[in-house]
Amino acid sequence: MKKISVLLCSLGLTCILAGCGREVELTEEENEIITEYAVSLLLKYDKNYNDHLVDLALLEEELDSETEEDTPSTEDAAPENNPQDTEPTTTEVVDATEEIQASSIEEFYGIQGFSFQYVGYDMTAQYPAMAENPEDAFFAMEATPGTQLLVLKFQAINQSGAEAELDMLRYGTKLKISVNGEASKNALSTMLLDDLQTYRGTVGAYELAELVAVVEVPTGTSVENLSLMLKNDTDSVTLVLQ
Repeated sequence: MKKISVLLCSLGLTCILAGCGREVELTEEENEIITEYAVSLLLKYDKNYNDHLVDLALLEEELDSETEEDTPSTEDAAPENNPQDTEPTTTEVVDATEEIQASSIEEFYGIQGFSFQYVGYDMTAQYPAMAENPEDAFFAMEATPGTQLLVLKFQAINQSGAEAELDMLRYGTKLKISVNGEASKNALSTMLLDDLQTYRGTVGAYELAELVAVVEVPTGTSVENLSLMLKNDTDSVTLVLQ
């Protein structure tokens, strides 16, 4: 339809020029100008015509944006799971102390001129007994409800033939007591003047000091066997008492 309109328009212009009374000869360039002008007039007044020219710059921008959206971002990419990273780490707890061979308290401590002997135990609700040592009432200790105090008794004998000082506190040794093969319990830290862990005093030649180690046990416990563990920062030893 558009081609027919263009042809008619060209013929009309030719007729107008011919009607002027003289024959006009047009060059090829002039014919193309007239034809393009006629076509533009027809398209301008054609209601069914729509301008489909596209801005190439805008088209390139749209294509670039679509390409960026389709390309996955390296920041959004899910990290790869490394099996080595998911393995749980374990920390091995190593006891720094070493069980050594020692047959007595003085051998473990390295005390010269003294020998230690276990001489038995007492089961009591309070130590020391108030009637026996009224001057020690300030340092007396009582068992908590449901328990009794198991008091292990020791003698530290000065065999040096001369007066000697005995300082147990400076060795920094901790005591643990096992009753009837059960798990060892820490000996109680006390203010007792005769506590084996903290005793400090002077012992005459061939004389002795009576020392104790105390632990709480359930009321009614019957003691069948006892063992004493001595432990410092580097060594430990377990002595069977009975």
